[in-house]
Amino acid sequence: MRVNWNYIKMFVLVTLVAFLFVFASKKNAVRKVSDPHVKFIGDNNLFVTNETVSKLLIQKYDGVKNVPKETLDLNSLENTLKSNSMIKAAEVYVAVNGTLNAEIEQKTPIARVSTNASYYIDDEGSYMPLSTNYSARVPLVTGLVEKNNLKSIYTIANKITNDEFLKKNVIEIHQSRNKNIYLKLRQCHFTVQLGDVNFLDKKINNLKAFYQKNLKEKTLNNYSKVNLQFDNQVICTKI
Repeated sequence: MRVNWNYIKMFVLVTLVAFLFVFASKKNAVRKVSDPHVKFIGDNNLFVTNETVSKLLIQKYDGVKNVPKETLDLNSLENTLKSNSMIKAAEVYVAVNGTLNAEIEQKTPIARVSTNASYYIDDEGSYMPLSTNYSARVPLVTGLVEKNNLKSIYTIANKITNDEFLKKNVIEIHQSRNKNIYLKLRQCHFTVQLGDVNFLDKKINNLKAFYQKNLKEKTLNNYSKVNLQFDNQVICTKI
């Protein structure tokens, strides 16, 4: 009977590969996790620090270092990080060499409320606490502002963030008791009365036209109020 050595070689090779795979998998599963490596995605301004993220991970597992990989619940670690009010998204994974990696995306503030409480409004219209590590240069929000009712403030703050003219010039958003919105511009004496946020694009276009015309004529400081709340009208009050 003739022996087919090719089949035997193939069988031995497959068996050896399977053995090495199982051995490597078991060894990798019990590999100890090293200190967390934290990477921040996006903005370089750190509202939450590397140390804060590491502390959250360590508190979750009473010390992540030297913990077997197979005992880690990565989803639980991610949820722990996302429970921080300054973190928008988090991804946690363990590299082949045992390094625990955490990729963090912070929330992005677009306005800072300064009333009886102080906090940021982020780019999704949600609450974001102030940070002791970094202060964002965003418009100040004053007046009567309720933390659970930020819709109008968010609408105008988001408009400012995405409009170069407004981003350069608006320094304050004020909301009165009757929910009217007012703006203050950099190096201008007048107050801009928007009213509500309906027809916002048209109102902002009217403001830009007024500003450019009076900037050219050097008459911006002749006014105390610019009222944009009426349709297709810019009503100015002189000093």
